[in-house]
Amino acid sequence: MAASVWSGYITFGLISIPVKLFSAARSEGIGFNQLHRECGSRLKQQMVCPVHERAVTRDEIVKGYEYEKDRYITIEADEIKKIEPKTAKAMEILEFVPIAQVDPVYFDSSYHLVPDEPGRRAYTLLKTALEKSGYLGVAHVSMHNREYTVLLRPTGKGIMVHSMFYQSEVRAIEDIGPADATEVKDKELALAHSLIESLAGDFDPSKYHDQFATQLKSMIEAKVQGQPIVEVEKPRLAPVIDLMAAGRKSKLPQQWRTLRQRGPAARHRGKNEHDGTHACGHRRSVLPRGSMPDFARLRTPIGDLAEQRPGARSHEL
Repeated sequence: MAASVWSGYITFGLISIPVKLFSAARSEGIGFNQLHRECGSRLKQQMVCPVHERAVTRDEIVKGYEYEKDRYITIEADEIKKIEPKTAKAMEILEFVPIAQVDPVYFDSSYHLVPDEPGRRAYTLLKTALEKSGYLGVAHVSMHNREYTVLLRPTGKGIMVHSMFYQSEVRAIEDIGPADATEVKDKELALAHSLIESLAGDFDPSKYHDQFATQLKSMIEAKVQGQPIVEVEKPRLAPVIDLMAAGRKSKLPQQWRTLRQRGPAARHRGKNEHDGTHACGHRRSVLPRGSMPDFARLRTPIGDLAEQRPGARSHEL
């Protein structure tokens, strides 16, 4: 069983529930060691005292705080223990807030809250009450030499605890730079909505994988086997074009996309001298005006939209 990161009690009103916290998620990655390029030996990192000019052992190390330049006070573990707040052992629920009011930007780390045997009934009561009310519990808990504000959120089989950033730790987008550019037109909004709907689906986290880690593992395996490294094909960045132009391009009928690929000659709007039809093979009465773009109103051929370079002026219908 995994080791708990905190143990104590949840308290609210006259109820106390013995619980433990376990990490709910951890990042995964490929670790590398540092080697000496000349001989390939793994390097060792040591803590060296500049006064005594020697490496020191772990039991010789103590915490210190620099209160002035190059002046420190030492902090012992038992001294920290003396000033621990009551939230070091008791997770006190301060209030309950609606789920919809909590911005996810405040979420930091996630933990499973697991009850000890004597507290299972009270734990289940709290979880059920949170589920039916639509509220989150807001509490304080101290661990790792810091007091956290946490949210208690009911899940299918238990309660999750999310540690939160304090408001002073969250950067507003206005502090970075302006985000809103110009006023959005109704047609642009309708087009953007249709593009979103075309990619809409149910959230399934199992579909997403770290492709970089996969390629990294393949490269490592190839080097172990003495095989050459196969370079991954780099994606071609799409040009930055006007949203309306991009939408028109994506919504062109298939026959006009085919004509665009064949070149300007195939897009000639004149009559076919043999049968009186358009170049696409359809008579005017078969293909209504509203179902195809009016090339006469374009300032450039529709085929050039995909090749429009960043910074170029967009083309309006």
